[in-house]
Amino acid sequence: MPHARLCSFLGGGLLPLLLAYVCYLLLGATIFQALEKQAEAQSRGQFQFEKLRFLENYTCLDQRALEEFVQVIMEAWVKGVNPKGNSTNPSNWDFGSSFFFAGTVVTTIGYGNLAPSTEEGQTFCVFYALVGIPLNAVFLNHLGKGLRARLSALEGWEDQSRRSQILQILGLALFVILGTVLILIFPPIVFSHVEGWSISEGFYFAFITLSTIGFGDYVVGTDPSKHYISVYRSLAAIWILLGLAWLAVVLPLGPLLLHRCFQLWLPSRSLSLKERGAPEAEGLPRLQKLPVSA
Repeated sequence: MPHARLCSFLGGGLLPLLLAYVCYLLLGATIFQALEKQAEAQSRGQFQFEKLRFLENYTCLDQRALEEFVQVIMEAWVKGVNPKGNSTNPSNWDFGSSFFFAGTVVTTIGYGNLAPSTEEGQTFCVFYALVGIPLNAVFLNHLGKGLRARLSALEGWEDQSRRSQILQILGLALFVILGTVLILIFPPIVFSHVEGWSISEGFYFAFITLSTIGFGDYVVGTDPSKHYISVYRSLAAIWILLGLAWLAVVLPLGPLLLHRCFQLWLPSRSLSLKERGAPEAEGLPRLQKLPVSA
């Protein structure tokens, strides 16, 4: 009996889903390897060439001293210190940057370019995340439910006039388009301008951020050669929260909007077909029986 239940459980859709999931991972691994491995090899070779050229230009250094210096740079980078520039670089732990870091913790983005280095900071980060992550999930879930409650007036859709239905569709579409432009399209363009990125890099950063993947290859407010306003990273953190909230709003709106458009289009199409089909049916000649020769 347990064996039969296990077979029924696996055959009820889990096994095909598992196979599709594993195949999707294998496909991604294959494509990423094909796209990125050669570029990594070129970067690795270029780095080794630059180290050798540096040793040739500065003969007072040997290979061991250079490796030790590189290790110091790597340790500084891991701790969030940008090796470019000098000691006058802005702090990674001023209030604006700390607010930005707190936002990446509760949203589980975790860019990886900055993390607490003290034992006290690491301990606090654990407990802060244990409370903040569920709080963020509850907030976004409540926001989505609140929107669905606000849209409950659309339940009487069939009883409304066609004009009223069209106005509601246009209002919802305008709401989605304006919100998407203001929250998901305009900010990446601003980030691209401020950070010196291309437009595609700006939208790549926005997608990686709002999908909470957070690779950390593109992070706002980290270039020491640029002079940011003091609230720049705080504004970026607020944008992240607004972007996640907007996604929580739009996701239930999208299917509803498409469903209403389909409902609006289907009756009008069936009505037009009936109107066109009736005269044609009346004008059709009657079929006559042809004599069949023996």
